[in-house]
Amino acid sequence: MEMANEEPKTVPQQITMKGGDGPLSYAKNSSLQKGVVDATKGIIIHAIANNLDMDKFCSQSSSQTFRIADFGCSIGPNTIFSMQNIIQALEQKHHETNHGNSSTILEFQLFFNDHSTNDFNTLFKSLPPSWPYFVAGVPGSFYGRLFPKSSIHIGHSSNALQWLSKVPQEVVDFKSPAYNDGSIYCRGIEKEVTKAYVAQFEKDMESFLNGRGEELVNGGLMVILMGGVPNGIPLSHTAIGKFYDLFGSCLLDLTNKGLVNEEKVKSFNLPLYFPSAKEVEELIERNGRFSIESMNEITEQLKRGQPLPSTQNCISHVRAGFEGLIKDHFGTEIVDEFFACYANKHLQSGFVFGDNAVDNTLMFMILKRI
Repeated sequence: MEMANEEPKTVPQQITMKGGDGPLSYAKNSSLQKGVVDATKGIIIHAIANNLDMDKFCSQSSSQTFRIADFGCSIGPNTIFSMQNIIQALEQKHHETNHGNSSTILEFQLFFNDHSTNDFNTLFKSLPPSWPYFVAGVPGSFYGRLFPKSSIHIGHSSNALQWLSKVPQEVVDFKSPAYNDGSIYCRGIEKEVTKAYVAQFEKDMESFLNGRGEELVNGGLMVILMGGVPNGIPLSHTAIGKFYDLFGSCLLDLTNKGLVNEEKVKSFNLPLYFPSAKEVEELIERNGRFSIESMNEITEQLKRGQPLPSTQNCISHVRAGFEGLIKDHFGTEIVDEFFACYANKHLQSGFVFGDNAVDNTLMFMILKRI
């Protein structure tokens, strides 16, 4: 009896960066993300100074412990730098509030959250020796609840919320009008494909905001950095879109060589969506749990403060970020071949984050729990 072909199914994905501390690890290939941390340090200090009621929280807690959570922390060391920046901002705010006369010593409890498959061991090994803070890892998806009600004072998430909880089912169903034929990402051009990705992003963001809305104390702050696109510009016209086109062409090359099954390629889509600032603002306002204290696009500040990465640096960053996705979908046997193909194409094209393409945006948001 002949079995009918089953439609590809999409399931929630535990996407993590390459673990360990070797030369191809995320820990050794995340300097671009470190540039984001450095570029936003002053903004975070200013935002906490202007938006956090330190007296309110200190008077509510006899222990005067501040609990800070990083959602989507990855492996490090960038999450550690981010936490240090927030702590510096809180200590500075506390000193200024009390005019340097307070005898109170603040204590900090830090929570590092990511999927259970994240390499927490490498993260904790990279903590500074004798760090004077209380630290814990919290495995689980940030698209669900992770902490008790009203237990977190400041939440932080950097370069994580563009990752969806799953690929929309419709885009891998060849019978669906949203079937994403010939592409591995949401280009922002095909109406039905875009509609499916938008629906998944809205569902995920609603879950994220609802979870954090339960967990943050009233008046607590949520600091968010996430990639996006300029209003009205499709992702395919941006630097990141050009990169995904190059990335996808490597899969076609391996298919033509007979190294990858064509059906496997057709069912591969990146669980990523890059929204515009307008989309994000509307979602936050519709959710109603947070007020938007500030929302800025900081692309130009980031470009001024960070030199262009070298070609080899770009290639290593790509492998550290995407090796897990390739391995999970296609198997370990093609990983080296795939990234060798990508490196060759990258070198041949002189590709450095999209010449002749529109810059993607980096959105910086301060939300307050209301």
